[in-house]
Amino acid sequence: MAEAVRAALVQTTWTGDTESMIAKHEEHAREAARRGARVMGFQEVFNAPYFCQVQEPEHYRWAEEVPDGPTVTRMRALAGETGMVLVVPVFEVEQAGHYYNTAAVIDADGTFLGKYRKHHIPQVRGFWEKFYFRPGNLGWPVFDTAAGRIGVYICYDRHFPEGWRALGLAGAQLVFNPSATSRGLSAHLWQLEQPAAAVANEYFVAAINRVGREPYGDNDFYGTSYFVDPRGQLVGGAASDTEEELVVRDLDFGLIDEVRQQWAFYRDRRPDAYDGLVHP
Repeated sequence: MAEAVRAALVQTTWTGDTESMIAKHEEHAREAARRGARVMGFQEVFNAPYFCQVQEPEHYRWAEEVPDGPTVTRMRALAGETGMVLVVPVFEVEQAGHYYNTAAVIDADGTFLGKYRKHHIPQVRGFWEKFYFRPGNLGWPVFDTAAGRIGVYICYDRHFPEGWRALGLAGAQLVFNPSATSRGLSAHLWQLEQPAAAVANEYFVAAINRVGREPYGDNDFYGTSYFVDPRGQLVGGAASDTEEELVVRDLDFGLIDEVRQQWAFYRDRRPDAYDGLVHP
């Protein structure tokens, strides 16, 4: 029988510089480990402000290599120290002119397992991401970790059902969706989309959002981070919409098999009838 996994996420306010932001996340991670968490995820581009509210070349300075850059190297040490799997979203530079919105996945012993690059890149007011990021090109990896089979989808990706399904078909038990989402139309979607994805694909989802105002643009990030189960029900409720918060929840992975036996969505798929969906 699948076991329960204690999982954590953290929504934080911007501190003003990378060093203090990383240090703050290290302390949250140590507290999560003290509370028994085995896997933890951070918010989108966690070690920087959400600079995509403006289009300025100066913000390429936040980019670093993955996994050999300073932040992921430091997070690998943190994973080994705490014995937790970590999902670490950063601004990645692969080579000159090749930048991605990326999440590194690090196993509980500090091993770098791989990375996910955000596929769907918005270019709308306040979210000028095409100025900075290329579309992801590494597919939809699912990582075998000490805490189970973990997948990642990033922020704007969540509006597109195809990646959620690809992660489910690859065997994900828990999908982290690190985000930078502000008040307005998206607040309603935030309550709908990730529970709906959890139901449609019959796995757990960790929805992580920033919180508070930041120095670029006028977006007000509303937090409200949560875990949701394969029935679309929040696990223990959502975090604050105004305050920094560490969320630690027990996720019963045995529920995945139970739900898939009750609702045979994978059995009843009709990929033979979906050819038209892959053409623009």
